[in-house]
Amino acid sequence: MKAAIRQRARELGFDDCRFATARTPDHASEFKEWLAEHRHGDMAYLERNADKRTDPQRVLAGARTVITLAVSYASRDDCRAPDVEANGRLPRNPSSVTPRINGVIARYARDRDYHTIMGEPLKRLTEFLAGLGGEDTRSLWYVDTGPVLERDFAQRAGLGFAGKHTNLISRRLGNWIFLAEILTTLELEPDAPEKNHCGSCTRCIAACPTGAILAPFQLDARRCISYLTIEVKGAIPVELRPAIGNRIYGCDDCLAVCPWNRFAREGSLMKEQGRADLDAPDLVELLALDEAAFKSRFAGTPILRVKRRGLLRNVCVALGNRGDPSALPALQKAAADPEPLIAEHACWAIGRIEVRTRA
Repeated sequence: MKAAIRQRARELGFDDCRFATARTPDHASEFKEWLAEHRHGDMAYLERNADKRTDPQRVLAGARTVITLAVSYASRDDCRAPDVEANGRLPRNPSSVTPRINGVIARYARDRDYHTIMGEPLKRLTEFLAGLGGEDTRSLWYVDTGPVLERDFAQRAGLGFAGKHTNLISRRLGNWIFLAEILTTLELEPDAPEKNHCGSCTRCIAACPTGAILAPFQLDARRCISYLTIEVKGAIPVELRPAIGNRIYGCDDCLAVCPWNRFAREGSLMKEQGRADLDAPDLVELLALDEAAFKSRFAGTPILRVKRRGLLRNVCVALGNRGDPSALPALQKAAADPEPLIAEHACWAIGRIEVRTRA
């Protein structure tokens, strides 16, 4: 039965498929300690459903197996040994980078929304399970949205191992992977778990611009640039703004430096989903977007999640960090934006540029 499921998963575009028992996640207690230390910041949903995340039976009563799946979102340029540029960006096509005041978007968000791309294949694989197990089989699938400690199950299933940056690393696919899982009442023989293969490497810790990786396997999300530019809904702490550089949505630095990326390869599901206009977007151009233009520009991408106010807040910070006086007219206009969050960050950026100009 496992062989048939794996074969079907490959046919649907998944790059790896492994099986784990649905018992309590191995790092459930560490997860609770992390929450108790408030290292999750404003991500209240993690605390709100912590009981489900640490007990799969609360998600699906009678669950016996967690099928873990991986999809590579690596581009052709990612499929090489790490060679990190400024701000950790590995552009899809280096020759396409222009001298404009450009921003950096995390690699995964330069594609169409992976939730949508992976959802239909997962649904079809779940239907396939029902056909194998009969009418009594119950299954639930998730793409980064369910109350599941997915990295725990992925490591238990042998799909990869949690690196010192706390992200999952696949020895077959590197760091550039999306995870998904199917909880099912089918009892399937588990695969062997994966061991950690970081060795003495600490590249990811050294690469973090804000020191969010406090120690191996210890992340304080409150300092992470992905958290600051995506999860935080209000003002970005002033003391952390300079370290954000020109990143406007997420950060890839700890992923990009990992030596295991030499094994990265393009996956079929995400191969044709790239948005070239998001490789090095013009920050001044983005700052001019009104609500309708924002929704039109980023339709079908993960960036819609932060809304106009969040993205333009990030753009203001990036422009302040770039320090180019040519951005001042656009920032002065943004300082009068009816959205207070944008206006405040625009004023900060103006002040930062003016200080540099006087110097």
